Amino acid sequence: MLMIGVDVGGTFTDIIFTDTESGETHTHKTPTTPDDPSRGVINGIHELCQRNNVPAADIDHVLHGTTIATNAVLEHDGAVTGMITNEGFRDVLHIGRHQRPLNYSIMQDIPWQHTPLIKRRHRKVVRERRVPPLGEIIEPLNEDDVRAAARELRAAGVESVAICFLFSYIDSSHEDRARDIVLEEIPGAFVTTSASVSPQFREFERFTTAAMNAFIGPGVRSYISEIGGKLEAEGMAADLHIMGSHGGVATAEMVSEKPILTLLSGPAAGVLGGQWTATGDVERRNLITFDIGGTSADIGLIVDGVYSEATARDTSIGGFPVLVSMIDITTIGAGGGSIAYVDSGGAFKVGPQSAGSQPGPAAYGRGGAEPTVSDANVVLGRLDANNFLGGEMELDLDAAKKVISKLAGQLGMSDVETAEGVLTILNNNMANAIRSRTVQKGLDPRDFSLVAFGGAGPLHGADVADALGIPEVVIPPHPGITSASGLLTTDLKYDLLKTSFQISGDVDLGRMNADFAELEAMLLAQYTADGLDPGGIEMQRTGDLRYVGQGYELRVTVPPGVLDDNSMEMVWQEFSARHEAEYGHAFPDNSIEVVNIRLSGKGQMPKISRRNVTGGGTAASALVRTGSCVFRVEDRLQEFETGYYRRDELAEGAVVDGPAVILQQDTTTVVPPTWRAKIVLGGNMILNKGELS
Repeated sequence: MLMIGVDVGGTFTDIIFTDTESGETHTHKTPTTPDDPSRGVINGIHELCQRNNVPAADIDHVLHGTTIATNAVLEHDGAVTGMITNEGFRDVLHIGRHQRPLNYSIMQDIPWQHTPLIKRRHRKVVRERRVPPLGEIIEPLNEDDVRAAARELRAAGVESVAICFLFSYIDSSHEDRARDIVLEEIPGAFVTTSASVSPQFREFERFTTAAMNAFIGPGVRSYISEIGGKLEAEGMAADLHIMGSHGGVATAEMVSEKPILTLLSGPAAGVLGGQWTATGDVERRNLITFDIGGTSADIGLIVDGVYSEATARDTSIGGFPVLVSMIDITTIGAGGGSIAYVDSGGAFKVGPQSAGSQPGPAAYGRGGAEPTVSDANVVLGRLDANNFLGGEMELDLDAAKKVISKLAGQLGMSDVETAEGVLTILNNNMANAIRSRTVQKGLDPRDFSLVAFGGAGPLHGADVADALGIPEVVIPPHPGITSASGLLTTDLKYDLLKTSFQISGDVDLGRMNADFAELEAMLLAQYTADGLDPGGIEMQRTGDLRYVGQGYELRVTVPPGVLDDNSMEMVWQEFSARHEAEYGHAFPDNSIEVVNIRLSGKGQMPKISRRNVTGGGTAASALVRTGSCVFRVEDRLQEFETGYYRRDELAEGAVVDGPAVILQQDTTTVVPPTWRAKIVLGGNMILNKGELS
């Protein structure tokens, strides 16, 4: 089976090819083309196939992580979108929950009010009303109202429509009918219903999720169609699958209908790639994944081999709440292209603004005029100007020195002090982000290994680990393309849910069993439509539970098979244990409410093979040159004679003592003084301060 994984980042597009039978693997990086990301994807695949004599026509699967949806939200660059909702509820998207993002700030932007996904003039109302708990109709859907609203939206130039009715999670038939009418009136429009993307209670979050799906829908659908067409033009009949935020891939057809599934697509693949590397090859179970690219740093948490999933109160993009399954990922504006500057108050800051791929850092020689993290690394000797991207790209040392010197003049510091200051600020920003995911949740980062990857992760991994007391850093074999590698470790995954609202002591087991059976039938039908054998589908049940009166839920496992009183008792006990672990207390005598039931399906996809390291030699044989490199040791800047080594020349078991810079095609690894690096099983590299066994 021949497979290609493609991850589009802010600066580079990363590509990995694997033959799952022979284990043959090739990697490639190419500059991202922001004006048309599909062009960079196709160029990169074409170049990889040509360089390594891979017949494009024989590729079976292309798995793709994309930033199209995320960027559309963050840059507010989506479709002209309309909304049809109930009379009296036109402003749900504006009002929200009267919860301010910053409780005590009188100067803040509230995203859904400052930059709404749907302008108020494009929100239309119709007569329709259902009521809980069973969805009784107290006012039928007025189809004439829907038709009139659709015509008004068409006249206003709206190209995408979200249909959001109250309590449609109980019965979606009115939303479905309204969708059909809109498509009759606006042929070719992208139309989404709130029940199809998020069939659960909380109308503000459900409406916002549907609005976001509609806002990004036309752009994502067009992109998926364009990628598919260009792959065909390259002579590739490969199946195209897109990475989702929940840790699985979906078919191109599914993503074209529900593009919101692709939010945080690339970072999710990075967590999977880090998990696959560290839990498999080097057998580490507690991991902090640390993915630094050109524009951002993405941080994930894996506890006892299982990645964390975001809760309903934590899932948001660009400040907008969304109700979709997501791996719990923290993203900060800290990457190789992050710009260093002096703000209006005289403070020395780094990021979140980035030079991106065009023009990029000054050292890239593309006209960049702002000092960046990459420029600081070049000035300090941590990036080798003659061995960047495996020697394919020569860095401009003079340009890097020029922009750092300009910043140094503003700060009244030397060039070296300024460059090191850029790294210190960036590293502390990232360390603080990791503390927010560990220390603030009662987890000790010293009990974890840091898996550093991305184009800049290995550059900063040891320094960030040092700041947190993390004992070791794991560097995957292909750090710069770990997100692309993660695409080749995942499965075809779908999640379904249904709002239940049942209370312990009065559970209707018949209804709950019937609801799970309905979800199972829906999942099996989807996998059958995708061409998978229903008999090979793995399914997992979960539920969102809370004590009666609480505002948010915790997710717990629900046993398989027919549920009875004994199995529900197991559910109540697990919830109490989770609650105590999360909040430090539990109330075993209090009533527990089942809010939602969930069913996750996983259809097996082919996987990348584990890598065996053959050949190579010792550190002495892998040495390229020595040179000057600056590090902070015992709070003093010191210049060290530093060895530069080729990673592909290091055999399993080879040890490199710091200070050292280890070069490879897709990234550079920095081993500070007092640290050591060792090549271990699968070509992974472990950095630590102690004895390396």
